[in-house]
Amino acid sequence: MDYYVNASAEGTRGDGTSERPFARIQQAADVAAAGDTVHVMPGVYHENVNPKHAGTEDARITYVSETPYAAVITGAERITGWEHMDGTEGVYRTEVPNSLFHGNNPYTKMVRGDWFNAYHRAHLGEVYLNDKALYEVESLEGVLHPAVNPASWDPDFTVWTWYTEQDAEKDATVLYANFHDSDPNREQVEINVRENCFYPQEEGIGFITLRGFTITKAATQWAPPTAYQEGMVGPHWSRGWIIEDCDLSHSKCSGISLGKYRQKGNDNKWLETKFKDGTQTQRDCVMQAVNEGWTKENVGHHIIRRCRIHDCGQTGIVGHLGGAFSLIEDNHIYRINNRQNLAGAEIGGIKMHAAIDVIFRRNHIHHCTRGIWLDWEAQGTRVTQNLFHDNTLAARGELCEQQLEGLGEDLFIEVSHGPTLVDHNLFLSERALKIPAQGMAFVHNLICGSLVSVSTGTDNGAPNLPSPRYTPYHLPHDTKVAGFMTILHGDDRFINNIFVQQKVRPFLQELYRQKQKSPARDMWDDNNIIAGTCAFDVDPYETQEEWEKHFDGYCGMGSVKSDRYYLHLPLWMEGNYYFNGAKPWSKEKAACINEQDPVTIRLVHQDGEWMLKTNLYDLIPLHSGRKIGTKDLGAAFEPEEPFESPDGSPIVLDTDYLGNQAGDAVTAGPVENAPDPERPVARDL
Repeated sequence: MDYYVNASAEGTRGDGTSERPFARIQQAADVAAAGDTVHVMPGVYHENVNPKHAGTEDARITYVSETPYAAVITGAERITGWEHMDGTEGVYRTEVPNSLFHGNNPYTKMVRGDWFNAYHRAHLGEVYLNDKALYEVESLEGVLHPAVNPASWDPDFTVWTWYTEQDAEKDATVLYANFHDSDPNREQVEINVRENCFYPQEEGIGFITLRGFTITKAATQWAPPTAYQEGMVGPHWSRGWIIEDCDLSHSKCSGISLGKYRQKGNDNKWLETKFKDGTQTQRDCVMQAVNEGWTKENVGHHIIRRCRIHDCGQTGIVGHLGGAFSLIEDNHIYRINNRQNLAGAEIGGIKMHAAIDVIFRRNHIHHCTRGIWLDWEAQGTRVTQNLFHDNTLAARGELCEQQLEGLGEDLFIEVSHGPTLVDHNLFLSERALKIPAQGMAFVHNLICGSLVSVSTGTDNGAPNLPSPRYTPYHLPHDTKVAGFMTILHGDDRFINNIFVQQKVRPFLQELYRQKQKSPARDMWDDNNIIAGTCAFDVDPYETQEEWEKHFDGYCGMGSVKSDRYYLHLPLWMEGNYYFNGAKPWSKEKAACINEQDPVTIRLVHQDGEWMLKTNLYDLIPLHSGRKIGTKDLGAAFEPEEPFESPDGSPIVLDTDYLGNQAGDAVTAGPVENAPDPERPVARDL
């Protein structure tokens, strides 16, 4: 059955037919059942849509904007009646009755949760001027006399500030804002009032398609893996959603959540009780989910594709457990956490825990505080054909503590046992890969930044006692937990990659010099700035043959005691090229090092197209390498799982970044043939 919704029908008694449409999407969401389609006409829908019914795998419920992006679902309301404050320049005040918030006032609730660092006062509410969020300050003085915040990626705008307080007598929210030379009663000024925009309040509302909408401005809460993870949009612990061709922006915290349900007795437990740290409560979360029905049959298998996701405070896409077996492809994700008004360990264009059998393909991720962060249980995960750039902190002047905790990189894989396959990507940020993990294969990538946190970043931070992080690994292609183990490091493969040392900004050079002078090794981040696999020379890594010798003559408990079971695992490297001073691992055989010919790499954005300008392929022999696949990569050590497809079939890495098919021999790097300089490597959606 088809239902129709048109915002211009407000005040009429529509029945959902094309002749008498509903005025609100929620009216259709109350009745739409498996196989139905909800057609939404252009207009602005001030709603928190709560789908009431699930579709089925063969009969989905589809919500479609009839004109792409023209149906706007917003969690905000326009606010007028601003009064200029005497004696000020550009400072205005208004009062909003609390009845507007229907019992859920985001201006009385603070951003909080595990791994959130409260460097700044942060309510769930926000004030927007012409679709741009102002900066909250902690006192009226910060509105009357705003100061530039150099932590922001847009410091000039940080003097556009707001402050809030409650008037208990009037039961009202009082807002002050410095609009400078703009008149808030003539411009579009909005505040977010709803916590979600399209999000079922019950679990298990699966097999829904959401297509073509603009969705914006929700008062979402911080979404750590140890808490209920909400987003502006999301399936809320169900199966089989498709979110496609949408523009999603300005969520206070997360845009799309594929995350965890609310667990009884274990929701922000680290923050609330203090006694178990976050690592232990997260282990508890995983096991509680397994015991309460987290299975391949019930949860996950979502698709997010061809979406623009931007200007969110914490993440563009977040997930723990609920995003397993999903496909995230062809999305454009940018300007995530650029305002630096939120800080903590859960920030990135995409931040996912337990990305079991998740494929991240052909996404364009840039100008984010970190591109993709795969934390815990990146098992059967594949990151392929993505473009990353400008995901390292945009610093101006002296760095503050908050910035030092989140310098950012293109791809961060943390305390996972693998297998994690990373192939045919362009990593163009100064910090390319942060890899305190094991069981990874990097094949056919262009890597123009450094590898950081090699052999470090896997303990829990206790200064005097051992604090290794034991993380779970699973049965292949399943949620069932096979075991727990700390990270031994290694078990990594680097094959047919191109490493190019690029110019590093002075503040990153200084951070590296400071770390080099320190007598103690940093347990989280070494701030390495040197491109190439030489980062593995910081510790005694071995080849497979060297490592196996530690087990010669072993005959059980009667053998001489040794450290053989806790050594770094071996490395495999072949067919890699190094330019502009990038350096190989000292034991890498036949590394191709070019110290004579300078390589230039430049990404140009013009008329909605991104062009890669480089002389790289004048210096690399084409079709001279060995084709790599599942049979060549072996299995990740701890889970004993091959690098294979989610359905268990073997992978052959013969399709390049641009989709070209390789012949019998392959070319190093992400592109099989010398790229056409006029062919874009990405287009704006």
